[in-house]
Amino acid sequence: MPGEPGDEGMLSWDESVFRNERVFEIDYVPETFDHRETQLQNLQYVLRPATRGSRPLNAIVRGPPGTGKTTAVRRLFDSLTAEASDVKTVRVNCQMNATRYSVFSRLFYEMFTYEPPASGISFKKLFSQVTEKLVEEDEVLVVALDDVNYLFYENEASDTLYSLLRAHEEHAGARIGVVVISSDPNLNVMDELDSRVQSVFRPEEIYFPPYDRTEIASILRNRIDPGFQEGVVATEVLDLVAERTAETGDLRVGIDLLRRAGLKAEMRASKTVERQDVEAAYEKSKYVHLSRSLENLSESERTLVEVIAELEGEQAGTVYETFHDRSNLGYTRYSEIVNKLDDLGIITTEYADVDGRGRSRELTLAWDADAVLDRL
Repeated sequence: MPGEPGDEGMLSWDESVFRNERVFEIDYVPETFDHRETQLQNLQYVLRPATRGSRPLNAIVRGPPGTGKTTAVRRLFDSLTAEASDVKTVRVNCQMNATRYSVFSRLFYEMFTYEPPASGISFKKLFSQVTEKLVEEDEVLVVALDDVNYLFYENEASDTLYSLLRAHEEHAGARIGVVVISSDPNLNVMDELDSRVQSVFRPEEIYFPPYDRTEIASILRNRIDPGFQEGVVATEVLDLVAERTAETGDLRVGIDLLRRAGLKAEMRASKTVERQDVEAAYEKSKYVHLSRSLENLSESERTLVEVIAELEGEQAGTVYETFHDRSNLGYTRYSEIVNKLDDLGIITTEYADVDGRGRSRELTLAWDADAVLDRL
C-alpha cells in the first residue's frame, strides 16, 4: 500500500518517481545524442546534396538492434527539413509496410496528407501520382526504409528500391535519395538485391556498432535526468541497468528496463528505484526485441510460432501437419514462413537426416517457449 504523506521514503498517492515518463518510450527522440558523431557526419555527407536541390547519395545504415540507427536518421531528417524548405523526408517503417505497394502508399500519404484509395488504384497510378507531385512542388524526396530487412523477408526489396531509384526515368525532374536501415546482422543488403538494382543503388555504407557499457550508462543517464525525479536512480542502480543492457547489446532493453523498474518502485510506494526493482523488471525487459518481432507477424505466421512453441522438440513433419490443420495452408507457404521466422531470429533451423526419409529441417525456438507463448 502507498504510504501516508510524510512517511519517510514512501510515496504518497499523488506522487510519482517519474518527471516525464514519455522519455522512456521507444520512439522518443532524445535532446542529446552522444557516441555517434562519426555516423552522423557520414549521414550528413550523404544527404547534403539535397540542401542544394540535387539528388542526395544513397546509404545503407546497418548495425544490431538498439544501436541508434533510427534516432540518427530521424534527427538528421528533422534538421534537413528545418534547413531546406524544398526537401521532403519520409521514414517508412517496413515492419508495418513490407510490400512495395504499401511503401508507396505511405509516401503518397506523406505527400498528399490523405490516404490513397483503399482499392482499385494500381501501383503504376500510385507511383506516378507521387512522382508528379514531387516534380510539381519542385522538392527533393529522401526516403528512409527503416527495418528494410522486412522487405527482404517478403521478397519485395529489389522491386521497391528499383522503383524509387528509377523514378527520374519515369518522370524527368523527380529527385529521390534512399537510406536503407537494416538491423539484421545476417543480411548482406547488396548481395541480396537484383543486379539491376545494384548498378543504380551504389550506396555509402554507415555502420553502427553496439554501444559499450560506459556509453550505455551515459546514454541512460541522459534519459534518467529528464525522466525521473531527482535522486530516484542511484549510480550503483544505473550501473546494474547498464550491465544488464550490455548483456543484450540492445539499448532499447535498458530504456524499457528503467521504465519498468520505476513502475515496480511505485508499486512498492518507494521514492527510489532499488536493485530488486531492476532484477524483477529485467525478466520482462530482456524480451523487448522478441516482442517487437512478434507484434507485426500475420495471423498465419503467429500460428506457426505457436505450434513450434507447443511442439518443441517434435519433428518438422509433425510441426507442418499441425500447422496445416490449424491454418489450412500448404507446404510452400509453410516453408516461406519458416524462412522468415528464421531470418527474424525467432527460430533457428538446421537440416538433419531422418531414417529412411532423407533430410528434414529441424525447427527450434531461439527464445524460451513460455516467454514466446506469453507474448503471442
